[in-house]
Amino acid sequence: MRQNLLPKSFFNRPTLQVAEELLGKFLVREINGHKIEGMITEVEAYLGFDDKASHAARGRTPRAEVMFGSAGVWYIYLIYGMYCCLNIVTEREGFPAAILIRSAGGVKGPGKICKYFHIDRALNKKFATTDSKLWIEDCGVQPQHIKKGKRIGVDYAGKCKDKLWRFEIP
Repeated sequence: MRQNLLPKSFFNRPTLQVAEELLGKFLVREINGHKIEGMITEVEAYLGFDDKASHAARGRTPRAEVMFGSAGVWYIYLIYGMYCCLNIVTEREGFPAAILIRSAGGVKGPGKICKYFHIDRALNKKFATTDSKLWIEDCGVQPQHIKKGKRIGVDYAGKCKDKLWRFEIP
């Protein structure tokens, strides 16, 4: 049984810490009076101005602007012109950081998650609360083993491609 909605303060902390602690939490989407939910099992962190894999590496562009905003806000963007990717903003305002949700509820892949949970860009820049109909809950699960690895699809990012900022639980 889940215990509580994660507050903004949960996300307003160091990104790598938040990334690991998101594992075992539940992503919840309410749509048309029904809930879709699943345990988060894989995430990737994108952190700071110098992270060449981050959208914020190019500065405060219209696309990346949300990453410079409030912790606990959804950052949803389109890739390949057709797939949405779900991220949650972390850390203090003005410092670009976010965490990509890669796997939840047995659904693997950022685009597949958005499709399964009916997430689109209309939720971009909304807070992760019940008001937005998309939030994260603590279910009291503490993963015993967290695997760290390289992020996926960032070979263009120079030395940043080797950072072990992907976290997952079996």
